[in-house]
This record gives sequence, C-alpha cells and structure tokens, in this order.
Amino acid sequence: MAEKHAVVIGSGFAGLSAATHLAAKGFRVTIVEKNESPGGRARKFEHQGFVFDMGPSWYWMPDVFEKYFATFGKKPSDYYELIRLDPSYSVIYGEGDVLDIPANLDEFKTMLEGIETGAAAQLDKFLEQAAYKYQVGIHDLVTKPSRSVFEFTSPGLLKDMLRMDIFQSMAKHVRKFFKSDKIIRLMEFPVLFLGETAENIPALYSLMNYADIALGTWYPKKGMHEIIRGMVSLAEEKGVKILYNSEVEEIEIKEGKAKAVRLISGKKIEADVVIAGADYHHVDKHLVNPNYSNYSEEYWDKRVLAPSSLLFYLGIDKRLVNLRHHNLFFDEPLGPHADAIYKNPRWPEKPLFYASVPSLTDRSVAPKGMENLFLLIPLAPDLEDTEELREKYYHIIMVRLEKITGQEIRSHVVFKRSYAHQDFKNDYHAYKGNAYGLANTLTQTAILKPSLKNKKVSNLYYTGQLTVPGPGVPPSLISGQVVANEVIKEIY
Repeated sequence: MAEKHAVVIGSGFAGLSAATHLAAKGFRVTIVEKNESPGGRARKFEHQGFVFDMGPSWYWMPDVFEKYFATFGKKPSDYYELIRLDPSYSVIYGEGDVLDIPANLDEFKTMLEGIETGAAAQLDKFLEQAAYKYQVGIHDLVTKPSRSVFEFTSPGLLKDMLRMDIFQSMAKHVRKFFKSDKIIRLMEFPVLFLGETAENIPALYSLMNYADIALGTWYPKKGMHEIIRGMVSLAEEKGVKILYNSEVEEIEIKEGKAKAVRLISGKKIEADVVIAGADYHHVDKHLVNPNYSNYSEEYWDKRVLAPSSLLFYLGIDKRLVNLRHHNLFFDEPLGPHADAIYKNPRWPEKPLFYASVPSLTDRSVAPKGMENLFLLIPLAPDLEDTEELREKYYHIIMVRLEKITGQEIRSHVVFKRSYAHQDFKNDYHAYKGNAYGLANTLTQTAILKPSLKNKKVSNLYYTGQLTVPGPGVPPSLISGQVVANEVIKEIY
C-alpha cells in the first residue's frame, strides 16, 4: 500500500501525540507549527538566565505519560528527570493560615484528622471511589472517540458509568464525606483544572483527587517544556517532519475531501489526511470553507468555556521565603469569584490566584541567588484586555502575596512579562482568548463535545482541548492517540 501523508496542524501535546502515533504506523507525517518553537501553550522562553514555562506547570497522572512513551518502547526517564514534590503544594487560606499538603498519604490523613474528626476514615472511603473512577475513566472512557452513543452501551460499561456518579455534582459528592469548609475547598480545588465550579462538574471527576493525593505532584527537571522536548525528539526519531513559522491559511477541500494545507507563505502541502491540533473554532470557522464547517457560530457561542488567564512571568533578584513550588491562594471567598470566572464577563474584584516558584525545586531555571516566579489569575474568557487592567491586577495580587508571605517582592522584580486574552488569541487563535478549552460539564462530556471528525469532510480530524477527552496535558496526550487510532482505522 502506498505511503499516506498526514499533515498535523499544531505541535502542542495533542498534535505531537497524534503525529507520533501515525508515524509509528507507517504514515509520512508533517507538522505545521504557527510559532517558532514547539509546544503550543507549553512553549518556554528565556531571559538573562530565567527560564519560564509559558503555560502548564502541574505534572499529574504520571501513569499517562509512562503509557504514552511505553507505546513506542520508551520511558519518560529517557527524556527528562522527574522529581516528586513534597509538599505537593501549599494552600493559603489567609495570613498565618496555610496548609502544606504532604506527599505521604498517612501524613495527609493525619493533617485532615486535625482539621475534622473522622476525616481520615472518610478520606479512605472517598479515595476508594475516586480510585475506581480513575481506573475506569482514564484507562477506558477517555480513550473512546465519542463519535456514537453506542460506544457506551455495553452492559458492563453502563454499570460502570452508574458507579461513576456522572449525574451528581462534585460539590454534593464532596459534602457527603466532609463538613469542614477548609477540607471541602481543598477537595474541590482539582476540578478547577476542568474549567467550572464544583457545582457544575460531575462527581465522576473526583478521579482528579485520586491523581492528586494517591499519584502525587511531580516536576520534570528544567521545566514542563522538557516533556515537549522529549516528545519532539521521539517524533523526529519516528520520521515526523516539523515546519516552524508555518501558519495555515486554508485547508483546501474538494468534493468532500481535504486535499492540501496552504500556508500564509503561499506554500501548499498536499495531504491524504489532515489533523487539526490548532484551536477547533479557528479551524472550523476560518481555515475551511463555510460549507464544510462542523458547527454554527451560535453553537460555539453557547459552549461553556474553561477560564482564560492573566499570567505574569517574573524574575526576582533575591531568594523568596514562605512559598512552595506550587501555591494556591484561597484567601478570598470563591463564590463571587466563580461567577466572574465562569459566568459574568467582568474582571473579579478579589481574584483567586496561583503562584509557582519552580526555582525552589530547580536552580537551573533562575540565575544564582534569584527566583523564577509565575503568577496566574483565572479569568472569564472574552474580557477586555488592556495593559492598564493587567497592571491593576498585578498590584492587587502582589499586595496580598507580599502581605501573606511577609516580604517585599515588587521592588526586587528585575524582569516582568504579562500574558492574557489577547496573547492567547494572537499566538494560538484561541476562541474568546480561552486558555484551557471547554469546561468538562455534563453536557460537554464525551459524545456531547465537538466531534473529533469533520462531518462533511472524509479525511479531516480534530484533536486537542476543544474536543475529546478534554482540557489538560494528560487528556491532550490521549486525544492525540485517540484521533490517530481513528485515522488508522479509517484511512488504511
């Protein structure tokens, strides 16, 4: 059989995963990447000895990465060194009110018991259910292409799904086990990665708590971009060709089939199959002829997006104290802030925020005696984004950061870069400036997500955080594999 040529748009986790799986099965694969370096939202940049991961900073679900590399006879350690963080992260409820989350499960249970009598035993019950959901969810459900309801109708799977609490909210589920507000907020935190409040996320996703508590929080030495570097190395070993600074202007379609990808430069790349790892909405509305769009603009406008973010990359000319590698600032109530993130198109008055100091773990990402500080404020998508607003919110969170940690920081900032909605649009064509894709609500799960295949074009597929299985780094790795399997099944 003649060698088939697959063109993959985008070199993020999903695009690299799809490309490598196809190359390993005999496809000739070309990745076209808009930016000058690989990784999509997981790119990095450097400035005078500071090395910044631009996006993802949490390494959860290590088994997903192990499974990915094992598919090709490799291990993560072939490409990067993992460090388990202990404490896993720190949760700041207010001045002098901080929980350092221990990596050791027994120590974690002791900590919870000190907050609420009986919480340790309740955690065992909670984790027993979460472990089951993790095994079924991550190793079965998320690997389904979700193109037909019949994928989920086997008696065994239906029974599993009933046990997975898909019709109960995470908020109600957590409150069945714990009464302390402090523990409840801690247990609800992981679903923030899924783009909605615990009231609107199915209890299925307590599997995230299993990933957090049982499997641990890790850090790849030299930064998250080392994963991308390893994936690129593996892809190229399999024969994948990556073209950088190669933005796509159009997917040329004739008689219901994608024939070629035309770049803004004018270059045309012929293809037997096209996989779009770029922003789904951008591809659907701007890269294909409107006659071949999968969805209307009204459909897209009704999707519940996960938050966007305001990010700050800071170089600090001294060592910082009273901070961990990961720090969650819950010193303000979540209620009104949740509305600002997910519902109302406005900037919050008192934002929650996250601070990461990877240089506390890894001295290679900052000059000697200095720190690498990454700050993130989750925000609603499609907000007005101006330098004045960015600067206002920089000072809002820095005042709180300095007060709670008891140190002056702003006067020691020697490098500062911000990144928000407009940057997500410019760099990734992100719909409404989203940072994380679609929220994993019940009505946006599995077959209710945008389809991984174009309904009108026989050889055009989609991968990444706006399709199955959803947002996050491990799901993106899986998304690439799922779409590659569909291509292999249908094209060969």
